[in-house]
Amino acid sequence: MALSCMRCPAAGAVVRRAAGPPPPPSSSVAFSFARCGGRSAAAAAGWRIDAVAGKGGGRLLFSRPASFWDSVLSALFASPCSLGNSGATVVKGPMDTGVENAATTSATPKVENGTPSAITVEEYEDLASLSKDDEASVSITVVGASGDLAKKKIFPALFALYYEDCLPKHFSIFGYARSKMTDAELRDMVSKTLTCRIDKRENCSEKMEEFLKRCFYHSGQYDSEKDFMELGKKIKEHEGPRVSNRLFYLSIPPNIFLDVVKCASRSASSENGWTRVIVEKPFGRDSESSAALTRGLKQYLVEDQIFRIDHYLGKELVENLSVLRFSNLVFEPLWSRQYIRNVQLIFSEDFGTEGRGGYFDSYGIIRDIMQNHLLQILALFAMETPISLEAEDIRNEKVKVLRSMKPLQLEDVVVGQYKSHTKGGITYPGYTDDKTVPKCSLAPTFAAAALFINNARWDGVPFLMKAGKALHTKQAEIRVQFRHVPGNLYKGAFGTDLDRATNELVIRVQPDEAIYLKINNKIPGLGMRLDRSNLNLHYAARYSKEIPDAYERLLLDAIEGERRLFIRSDELDAAWELFTPLLKELEQKRTAPELYPYGSRGPVGAHYLAAKYNVRWGDLSSED
Repeated sequence: MALSCMRCPAAGAVVRRAAGPPPPPSSSVAFSFARCGGRSAAAAAGWRIDAVAGKGGGRLLFSRPASFWDSVLSALFASPCSLGNSGATVVKGPMDTGVENAATTSATPKVENGTPSAITVEEYEDLASLSKDDEASVSITVVGASGDLAKKKIFPALFALYYEDCLPKHFSIFGYARSKMTDAELRDMVSKTLTCRIDKRENCSEKMEEFLKRCFYHSGQYDSEKDFMELGKKIKEHEGPRVSNRLFYLSIPPNIFLDVVKCASRSASSENGWTRVIVEKPFGRDSESSAALTRGLKQYLVEDQIFRIDHYLGKELVENLSVLRFSNLVFEPLWSRQYIRNVQLIFSEDFGTEGRGGYFDSYGIIRDIMQNHLLQILALFAMETPISLEAEDIRNEKVKVLRSMKPLQLEDVVVGQYKSHTKGGITYPGYTDDKTVPKCSLAPTFAAAALFINNARWDGVPFLMKAGKALHTKQAEIRVQFRHVPGNLYKGAFGTDLDRATNELVIRVQPDEAIYLKINNKIPGLGMRLDRSNLNLHYAARYSKEIPDAYERLLLDAIEGERRLFIRSDELDAAWELFTPLLKELEQKRTAPELYPYGSRGPVGAHYLAAKYNVRWGDLSSED
């Protein structure tokens, strides 16, 4: 239910509660003036902000039923402001179990028996204190807690959120795995990966100790409902009488996803709040296995409970894509085939599989990087303007892009595999030298592809993807190469190499995040000599605050029910439809990958593929 009242300084703000059963009396009220803190508490109780207006940019969060506010406001003022049946905007949203998206109906807010007046911040804080001890709880269970992903990424991200006061007041973290471990042993394991990288505040060790006290462990089998029932009882002990909200993070191999989801949904899900499940990639190996996984998950969950995570969507520069394009007039008119010659999405690592060959060999670089990370970035880059920043509106536009694309053809793809190479007296092993990889493996560790979007905006523009391991550098970036200037008066200054005169926008996702635009400029002096210069936004130089890890943003979004950066099932289906025919053809024909030396710039075939479309890879120029 959306609450709006002329008495409130946030008049016109719409606060949406999840569809589903009304909150029990123990729901909370929270007021916040930053993203973290009160907002998480309200989100924990099932409320979500749709729009905000208020004094000083303040944020107002409601998480009580309308009848509660009627009684509170009636007590505060001689003239009540009705937030109940009259004047409230009823909005159903995809927040709770078993609820589909619903339409919105609204009526004009009104004030009865009086004139509008304002509520001060102090009065808000007084109201908040009325039920500060009744806030809902959030219990986060990391399934596969003893694995590398949990230790290196998930627990540190949760601590960073706690350090920044972004977690609800009443939260607990549970590790679940087959390994035998006590609470103390889990805390010792987790403590070794926690850092106060956010800043150097003196209370870092205190915050660590407080955080670790909220961490508990339960050992059990992944396919045992009895073990998950015991986990559910342990979670309930820490939740107490509060509203129970539960988040399960599946940091486990995909072949046991369904066992865990079945057991957790039947034996450890919330009885009076929401239950959500974060699923890590890979989401299948092709269209058929992905569809089977989705069907299996939906036997126990509804779509709105499933959060398919692609951590690249949580990267700062990826999230900034829509801001760069839609809030800067200089870019949006240029974002089309009329001005853009090609778009390059590049991912490279300067190391090999290094003991992870067993997992990687069954998937390869195309499934591991291109079909998810790079394709998701492409969809965000190329989508039309969504009607709002709501998750469904953005994801609808991404799906349209994916459905407009031609399935990949073998002639538009180059695959490679790194081989042993000696450099500087050091011998680097080849891919098949890894003991976990079969000697006859044809799994590609490098791939380059040309994709096309069949719509009016992008018709004929090649989108070139390149991803590889054991290359000369580690980076991820988006390169937008613009068309040549028609009838360029200064083309003589560049000789025959017109590419030197081409403007290029580079968005460096990692490392050393930056956005820079290559322009042509006159070199100071009496002669007419031109130079290519960069207009550079270097994040480390411009912003003192450290950029959050992608997992921090995505975990916080999952807790708050924000789905914008997670992948919907139809989006996943459309992505696999593009790559499945190619993957099957490569496997059926047993296409041999082109070998390239460890630490090189990749197979020569990638340059021929780019040249086929009159493109030069931007990351290989002397300027970069």
